[in-house]
Amino acid sequence: MSQQFVPAVFYRGGTSKGVFFNAKVLPQDRDTVSKMLVAALGSPDPYGRQLDGMGGGISSLSKAVIIGPPTHPDADVDYTFIQIAVDRPVADWSNNCGNLSSAVGHFAVDEGFVPVEDGEVLVRIHQTNTRKLIHSRFRVRDGKAETQGDYVIAGVATPGSRIRLDFLDPDGAVTGKLLPTGNVVDRIDLDTDGRFEVSIVDATSLIVYVDAAAFDLTGAESPDDIEAKPGVMDKLEALRRRAGVLLGLGTTPEAIGLQTPRIAMVSAPIAFKALDGETFAPDQFDIGTRMISMQRAHKAIPGTGGLNLGVATQISGTIPNRLSKPANAAGEVRVANPSGLVSVGAVVRQTDRVWTAESAVLFRTARRLMQGEVAIPGLSGTKA
Repeated sequence: MSQQFVPAVFYRGGTSKGVFFNAKVLPQDRDTVSKMLVAALGSPDPYGRQLDGMGGGISSLSKAVIIGPPTHPDADVDYTFIQIAVDRPVADWSNNCGNLSSAVGHFAVDEGFVPVEDGEVLVRIHQTNTRKLIHSRFRVRDGKAETQGDYVIAGVATPGSRIRLDFLDPDGAVTGKLLPTGNVVDRIDLDTDGRFEVSIVDATSLIVYVDAAAFDLTGAESPDDIEAKPGVMDKLEALRRRAGVLLGLGTTPEAIGLQTPRIAMVSAPIAFKALDGETFAPDQFDIGTRMISMQRAHKAIPGTGGLNLGVATQISGTIPNRLSKPANAAGEVRVANPSGLVSVGAVVRQTDRVWTAESAVLFRTARRLMQGEVAIPGLSGTKA
């Protein structure tokens, strides 16, 4: 056959979309699965459209998820996330997607992994990339995950049924430490491009933070504006890769993967216009961010990015902490991003000068968009 057809479901989770697979329909070999996912999403595409696959041409629309039986005693399912590069044949298994995490519980219920009754349910998720637990709480009606509701999130035009995600013990998801270098601020020298202060925080994902002002930006810029400003994206990528070497993720900048660590610019609240034209005043939020994902300025905010930033603002002395207003009594922080605002929560403590994150909370919506079989171009050795 010129192509094979593999059972799959297409989901929107938060501000991302991805193709979901039951682990039993895929081969055991990771390299083979990577090739299958790259082909299914339509990569590599030098035109940046993934026109011959299920991807959408940007990192938030070029993702895959595998759900299987739990390998953790406190979980109901295993969840593995794979980020697919758009313009190259790369499947990155190194991190998690907080947005698509919101659809994992839905998939688990609708596919019969977890027996439930109508009403609010809890699905306990083992996130295998980070080896962490996520608790997903949402409503079920007629035995299926509820998608209709009045909860609105920035970046999604239609309201949905609210999903609460509790990321338990989120620190050290990649490096084993909330502050991988032991410092709240590090300095990275880019030679002729200057010396930059950064804060590196590992909570649900690994992110390098830098003040937007270091690039003569206000933090109110759109993704297109950021990418159009000469030198900014190149410097951000160089900083990201140098930070990866500092953290021991590779011996040279060239050895650092595309997804981990991420890099984000942060700023104190300043008025800005979101991508849908709505304007926000500085008193409506606590901190602004413009995150970079797979070498592109993100149009919203990665779910794990929002969670990480919520934690980072609570660690005294970090760049996000310096620029953010204090969290409210519930530990909630309102984060501005190109698509609008998102609220995140975190419980962070310092004991004997060591910072730890006990939990991080994110609210999302999700919807099953399509189900059936995804066509994967014929590849040698990929029979499921």
